[in-house]
Amino acid sequence: MNRIFFATRRGILTLTALLIVSLPARASDTSRIVSIGGAVTEILYALGHDKEIVGVDSTSLYPPQAMKEKANVGYMRQLSAEGVLGLNPSLVIAIAGAGPKETMNVLEAAKVPLVVVPDSFTEQGIAEKINVIAKVTGATEQAKCLTAHVHDDLAALARIRAGIGEKKRVLFVLSFVNGRAMAAGTHTAADGIIKLAGAVNVIGDYEGYKQLTDEAVIAARPDVILSIQRGGPGVLDAATVFAQPAFAATPAAAKKSFVAMEGLYLLGFGPRTASAARDLAATLYPDLKAATLPSERAGNAACPE
Repeated sequence: MNRIFFATRRGILTLTALLIVSLPARASDTSRIVSIGGAVTEILYALGHDKEIVGVDSTSLYPPQAMKEKANVGYMRQLSAEGVLGLNPSLVIAIAGAGPKETMNVLEAAKVPLVVVPDSFTEQGIAEKINVIAKVTGATEQAKCLTAHVHDDLAALARIRAGIGEKKRVLFVLSFVNGRAMAAGTHTAADGIIKLAGAVNVIGDYEGYKQLTDEAVIAARPDVILSIQRGGPGVLDAATVFAQPAFAATPAAAKKSFVAMEGLYLLGFGPRTASAARDLAATLYPDLKAATLPSERAGNAACPE
């Protein structure tokens, strides 16, 4: 059973995701926030709390000024307690999965309030992130506006998906480890965005990420290989992927169907997710009429602060 954790000054409250989630109490002091997780930072900016942020993690790539304006506490899964607490935060907001565990234990034991935001890769999960962050920061009115934009965009996305005929079979590859593809199964952000884009994740028999054998790649018969954009060592592009013998034998190789998108945009499951899914769908289905989303129209994007 999936569980959601909210860490507070009083300890950890555990709730099942199958029940209505009780939101955490509003923090008494939001003057110095450390934001851990790209979607958390994006939502805080959208809710008008950017000025209170004193530190972000290295996945906080949107809006672009976040990494320029704020101190960097490192990668969300390799945090040091000293790096976070050294910023003298009045509140730490972290996405579920931040770590390592030892660091999170130290943060939980500190006197600074810590809120761990649930991270599920569904339409409901986006609204849940917004509402949790809004409640703890006192931005409930702004959250109503933001969640309305998200709802309208997702409804428009559903109408776009209705125009899809035969669904493409997509294989998301995170990286290659010792020549084998690390691929996304169910209950992953990649699986969620593939579905929102009106396609099928060819890996449906396991959860999370797993290395695939060559036989599994060939048997999956993906029409498209999907990945995230990255620079430096380990970069994935069409030439690199289809040079692998197993991938060369797939339908995707026959048409050189490889798609790479910016990681936070594609997998963040924040306010821009409908746009990312729309863009992915437009790439997967070139004949699809991918309309402008409501929040992208002039005068519709901003929420009052």
